[in-house]
Amino acid sequence: MRILVTGAAGFIGAALTQRLLDRGDQVLGIDNLNDYYSPDLKRARVARLSGRTGFELTEIDIADRQAMQETIARCQPQRIVHLAAQAGVRYSITHPHTYADANLVGFLNVLEGARHSDVEHLVYASSSSVYGANTDMPFSIHDNVDHPVSLYAATKKANELMAHTYSHLYQLPTTGLRFFTVYGPWGRPDMALFIFTKKILAGEPIQVFNHGHHRRDFTYVDDIVEGVVRTLDRVATPNTAWSGDSPDPGTSLAPYRLYNIGSNRPVELLRYIEVLEDCLGRRASKELLPMQPGDVPDTYANVDDLMNDTGYRPATPIETGIARFVDWYRDYYQV
Repeated sequence: MRILVTGAAGFIGAALTQRLLDRGDQVLGIDNLNDYYSPDLKRARVARLSGRTGFELTEIDIADRQAMQETIARCQPQRIVHLAAQAGVRYSITHPHTYADANLVGFLNVLEGARHSDVEHLVYASSSSVYGANTDMPFSIHDNVDHPVSLYAATKKANELMAHTYSHLYQLPTTGLRFFTVYGPWGRPDMALFIFTKKILAGEPIQVFNHGHHRRDFTYVDDIVEGVVRTLDRVATPNTAWSGDSPDPGTSLAPYRLYNIGSNRPVELLRYIEVLEDCLGRRASKELLPMQPGDVPDTYANVDDLMNDTGYRPATPIETGIARFVDWYRDYYQV
């Protein structure tokens, strides 16, 4: 298939592109290679894809309406995987307009491009952060998620609402994927695993928020990619049993679906650090701090719908995933 992947130089985007090329798809990647974190790392990811048959990267900003219109019209993709976004909960507190540009305007441009090019299926990244103030666990796509606690989460919830509108108005099949704390080789330097590894190897203390009692549904990147591919291949369809008298948030009479992709086994942050220490062969000096604004204490994914509809369930334990990350980190940075 001809597949357009936005955010193709990103952590998940590059891994997904690799997987799609491996199975013979043609991939047009879009990325603006911005400096939210090291563009060198993004270019290194792209370098692993460059020269492969069927791959092309276009450097544009998804918030650029004209560039997006022209690119999608030229590519005429059969399917789109939209992963480009401004990520990060804490960064959204200090840079709110960046999230409006990338996550709202950018997504609107993707939706418009998809409908005008008769795209068969649009799959897009949502986030576990949409569960916000919810405390009933494991989090289910059938739960109401109207209480976000960060602007980042609010923009991801808005993406789901925008996608439903286009599914309803234009019968555009859309599937939103709520990712739960993705980690692994080629990961983002702003995430805990990357930061902890760098500081522990340098002999510096690590900041551990909520005194390490966070629980996170850490999900290995290959598990995320497998879930994306399986949902991409399963075009969203209407739920004919849906009723407006008792509306199900996860489905619709429109061709609209939501899925959680998480490990389905939350791990306390202190245990996560312990596994990292074992892989590095070093102990961490911990600076225990209170919970930060915008954070939630726990995440835990109910993945029953993903399993029932696609036959897939994320399965990589943190002991395996962290070891693979450490091996990559030592090799990439020659540490």
